[in-house]
Amino acid sequence: MTIYSAARLRKVRVIVTGGGTGGHTYPALTTIRTLRARLAEAGAEPELLWVGVAHGLEAKIARQENVPFKAITTGKLRRSPNLRELGRNIADAFRIPLGVLQAIMTVVRTRPAVVFSTGGYVCVPIGVAAWLTRRPLVMHEQILTLGLANRILAQLATRILLSHESSVEHLPARARSRAVVTGNPIRPEVLAGNRAAALAAYGLDPDLPLVFVTGGAQGALQVNNLVAEILPDILPGCQVLHQCGEYSFTRMQEVAAALPGYLRDRYRVVDYVHGELPDVLAAADIVVARSGAGTVAELTALGKACVFIPLIPTGGDEQRRTARHLADAGAARMLAGPDATPDRLRDEVIALLKDPRQRQRLADNARQHGRPDAATAVARQLIDAARKD
Repeated sequence: MTIYSAARLRKVRVIVTGGGTGGHTYPALTTIRTLRARLAEAGAEPELLWVGVAHGLEAKIARQENVPFKAITTGKLRRSPNLRELGRNIADAFRIPLGVLQAIMTVVRTRPAVVFSTGGYVCVPIGVAAWLTRRPLVMHEQILTLGLANRILAQLATRILLSHESSVEHLPARARSRAVVTGNPIRPEVLAGNRAAALAAYGLDPDLPLVFVTGGAQGALQVNNLVAEILPDILPGCQVLHQCGEYSFTRMQEVAAALPGYLRDRYRVVDYVHGELPDVLAAADIVVARSGAGTVAELTALGKACVFIPLIPTGGDEQRRTARHLADAGAARMLAGPDATPDRLRDEVIALLKDPRQRQRLADNARQHGRPDAATAVARQLIDAARKD
């Protein structure tokens, strides 16, 4: 990355907005960390302000990272067709103008060199304010299609950063010239896992293939139920580390206790994998997981053989779209809807366990879709936009 003039960027001001979910918040956090590191190479530092909602995940993360935080009022357009959601939409419609006014005041007072948006309904007021005050707006989309907030901001953004090449076709025609495919920022520590450390931490056998099962930090009941059904059939050929979430932990412990004695030591169930996650991913030969944007970004960057079980429905059905995109490219296996059965999962896992070459092909193809340098690419775009202000 080019080292820019420290004099030019000594105190570059950046407003960051994005939140509501981890999918929007953590790419923003990773970009903030990377931006700080890149500017430090030039003897400079960013002046940051994170704008979000008072009780959102972004407020908590900003406090943890010592990033100044500004809460604004905003509303959310809910697309569920029931009367309760319609009533909430009407109430929020009166909040949106107030949020836009607060956002304009925030941008005018801060005078940022660039505004960076990672999605979520809180981004719209700040994005509109950046456009009205002629501040460069750089937006990032994590999923294949565009979320509702980003469909609005794509009309206004100076630059549109995308995680996937195929996302360009989902942009309005006049916005495509402003698109740059950077990938989805992922934490650098995810790429630096230690296989031996994971094996030692969980008492795993270095001579057995490892299947890592995760439904995300909260677990996934569907994934847990499927895995519970197939353990006796797959454990003769592997060992399983299962992050099941706190709500299913007791039940999955009971499942473990009911396994035949000679298989019991091959199954490790935990409610949550904490700081050891990079090590676990380094050790995993096969990953069974949901197909959220962050999960897919990490697993493709690492080049892992995956069986994705997308959460359905999600907004815009993005998990199934993402999993289908990779499956069609020979970069993952997908089980969705009526195909997500114990028999199908058993067959997919056993086939990959029995054929290491097939497993390697899947991993190699996944790596072709990964962008481990995404955070650096996004930071570069922000610095470049700030320089042109």
